[in-house]
Amino acid sequence: MAYWLFKSEASTWSWEDQLAKGDVGEEWDGVRNYQARNFMRAMEIGDLGFFYHSQKEKSIVGIVKICATAHPDSTSDDARWECVDIKAFKSLTMPVTLQMCKEDPRLTDMVLVNNSRLSVQPVTPAEWAIVCELGGVKA
Repeated sequence: MAYWLFKSEASTWSWEDQLAKGDVGEEWDGVRNYQARNFMRAMEIGDLGFFYHSQKEKSIVGIVKICATAHPDSTSDDARWECVDIKAFKSLTMPVTLQMCKEDPRLTDMVLVNNSRLSVQPVTPAEWAIVCELGGVKA
């Protein structure tokens, strides 16, 4: 199993929106960055990801599960752009802010801390466990 992080502006697509989709899940569409697209191509069904509210909140608020592997992005006619489908898996007991991640010495190498602009990014198993601990959920 691999771990990931998905960033979204809460005003565009929030954790509450994701929860409302239930087991059907939702296409993680609109990504127009080759590195982020390549990460999605590497995802497998059952992989887990953090759901991160960017912009104003800047915090990890939930956990999603990959429910469909990479396929053409329905919001683009360009075959280069693909996406995965994700469904809500679990809410964090308490949000884990970007500031908390930056202040925790165990997370100094986390992509979120060093490249906060990348919309889809990998998370190591060790980072996953630490963020889950900070968020009050079992890894």
